[in-house]
Amino acid sequence: MDIGGLLTTAASLMLTGMVGVFIFLSILISAVLLMSKLLGRFENSASSVPVRTAKLQPQQGVPPTHIAAISAAIAQFRNKQQ
Repeated sequence: MDIGGLLTTAASLMLTGMVGVFIFLSILISAVLLMSKLLGRFENSASSVPVRTAKLQPQQGVPPTHIAAISAAIAQFRNKQQ
């Protein structure tokens, strides 16, 4: 093939890809904006419903059972090394 034909094919392929990506991203942005507007309407009605939150107590440190398991594993490893 001659170089001109290859360049023309490459340019048309590049243009087709860029147009395809532009159209896809335009549709994606439109869909996100539409969903945002739709959910904005429902947000006001959902805020009147009280929401319960579970009270989690913060844990301090590592549980004793984990410490015991880690200590046993370290002791077993050291015994095998000797």
